[in-house]
Amino acid sequence: MYDDDDLTVLDLEAELESPLDRMGPIDAESETPKPNPEAMLALLDAPETNQRMLAARAFCELQDDRAIPQLISLLQDACPLVRVSAAYGLGRNPSHEAVEPLIDQLNRDWNGYVRKGVVWALGNCRDRRSLLPLIDALKTDISAVRLWAASALSQMSDVNYESVIAAIPPLIEGLRRDPVAAVRSNCAWSVGQLCRELPSNVVYATAIDALIEAFAEDEELGVQEDAKTALLKVGDPRGLQVIEEIERDRLI
Repeated sequence: MYDDDDLTVLDLEAELESPLDRMGPIDAESETPKPNPEAMLALLDAPETNQRMLAARAFCELQDDRAIPQLISLLQDACPLVRVSAAYGLGRNPSHEAVEPLIDQLNRDWNGYVRKGVVWALGNCRDRRSLLPLIDALKTDISAVRLWAASALSQMSDVNYESVIAAIPPLIEGLRRDPVAAVRSNCAWSVGQLCRELPSNVVYATAIDALIEAFAEDEELGVQEDAKTALLKVGDPRGLQVIEEIERDRLI
């Protein structure tokens, strides 16, 4: 388990930001031209740390499979800024080949920023091997990493049914017990996303119960609203009825 003190270089708001908060969509038109892929590929092996970092960051905008082996190698760079840039670059260029190196780095890296980027990249890889490391991160890591592990687990909807079933219980536990409201909100969102992939079974019913409980009882208004939004998007009749009843009671 990691201690929140290992992110002393970060303030709380910064550590809870999305990896994409400062990155535009890949295909977004921009007045600033994208970096030259050939030049950036060459700089990934540059001896200067700043050049490796800038090159790895460039692949947060560029999609080019040729960069994947070098980005994987840069996950073990001595500089944490290079490592985090490589993790985000792999998140933009997801590859099944990157899954095991990303998992290894998640298990060994002391830097919270790096682990945060790694869990985001693992989610984007949409690979069953990511499931258990993401669950472990949600349960044991610092708040910034738990936040994005919760979101990353929603990507299990693109893996297989078994992964969805396995992801829901730890997300429900996070929704009920995590001390950070933002993490609980992300758990609510991911539970809602995964419920949309399930038939009406025991796991589905338990997940709906957890969302209803969060809407009715969570102490934070933001978590209540996110649980409500998740229920509305799922469209579960029981959930919709409970929302109507609770909101009517709150008006009285």
